[in-house]
Amino acid sequence: MAEALDNGQIEMISFEIGGQEFCIDISVVREIRGWTPATAMPQTPGYIRGVINLRGAVMPVLDLRNRLGLGRTEPSSRHVIVVVQLDSRMVGLLVDAVQETFMVDAALLQPPPPMDTAGELFVDAIIPLEGRMLSRLVVGALMPGGSALAA
Repeated sequence: MAEALDNGQIEMISFEIGGQEFCIDISVVREIRGWTPATAMPQTPGYIRGVINLRGAVMPVLDLRNRLGLGRTEPSSRHVIVVVQLDSRMVGLLVDAVQETFMVDAALLQPPPPMDTAGELFVDAIIPLEGRMLSRLVVGALMPGGSALAA
């Protein structure tokens, strides 16, 4: 869960995947970079595009569209990689486009409605914002070997 600032606000960054808007807590974002082709790794789940070298550190790149069950991304120069770090783990999230950073009152976050889903919980909150509905993703659950308990 993202921690609210002293004024009850949470700073988020939103991005688009397949025409849908998602967001994550900006505190886990290290950088945003253009699409770089990844080197495929054998025997990895289909949502892992491969690895890239980020200033000497080898980092996996996840196809977020695929990870969320929304199909597979065919990356182009317009796609971006959002580099996130949670504790000592760092991964790149391949998204269609970054939209904006924004502050939201923690009281606006609503729990997702109960769905008959098995497995990991990728969305921990729905944020109604200016006529849109953004799903807040659980970064730790998205990572390989992740835990839904992590932010």
